[in-house]
Amino acid sequence: MGRLDGKVAVITGGNSGIGACTAELFAKEGAKVVISARRVEQLEAVADKIKAAGGEVLAVPCDISKKEQCAEVVSKTVEAFGTIDILVNNAGVVDNGIEAIEKVTDQTIDTLIDINTKGTLYMTREVSKVLIEKKAGSIVNVSSVAGYTGGGGAAYVASKAAVIGLTKNVAMRSAVANVRCNALCPGSVVTPMTAGMKRENLDPDMMGAMAKHADLTLPVCQPAEVANAILFLASDEASAITGQVIVIDHGADL
Repeated sequence: MGRLDGKVAVITGGNSGIGACTAELFAKEGAKVVISARRVEQLEAVADKIKAAGGEVLAVPCDISKKEQCAEVVSKTVEAFGTIDILVNNAGVVDNGIEAIEKVTDQTIDTLIDINTKGTLYMTREVSKVLIEKKAGSIVNVSSVAGYTGGGGAAYVASKAAVIGLTKNVAMRSAVANVRCNALCPGSVVTPMTAGMKRENLDPDMMGAMAKHADLTLPVCQPAEVANAILFLASDEASAITGQVIVIDHGADL
């Protein structure tokens, strides 16, 4: 307990799954937590749960694909708590069809790049202004093992691989300002988002190619396992770690 005492953390996609689990964990560890997501009712439910446990939380609805809304999250956080110490870029979407490159639709490309890539860029840009000025802070980007290995739908892989590249870029630029940036790449994670994927909608060509390069018999990740890793990278315990990409998948993609 107390690993984040006095810290202010912004967590996108804080309404469910990894984001909600991370927000609850951060609050238990002493952080003032700002959670954002598009689904307001779910977001408020997570905030109520944190408050009931004695935590301090601010819920700010946000679609991260809208740069004005990202800026608003940052301004409201600074207004409420005076600063920002941690950003967790967790918000993202998956392509339910795992579409191979020759089949990927324009709609899938636009949706995944707008949210997973551009949204992460927008949030990182706005928060970095605060962190670089104060010369302290930690950014944790939730990418995906798909972005690391290439195993996934073409647009999803591209959107998450871009997050890995951004991580290294921000770490390189911000090291002199004592701002760290790392990426976590979870494998399959049991969340409401992934639970909605239907086997009959999955591209058999892409799924067959992926099956040749991963051990699907190993356990899938739980949100708490990812949240624990995010906590470590966000905390001062990881003060010397930046620009790193860490896969969390029980060894399924070795």
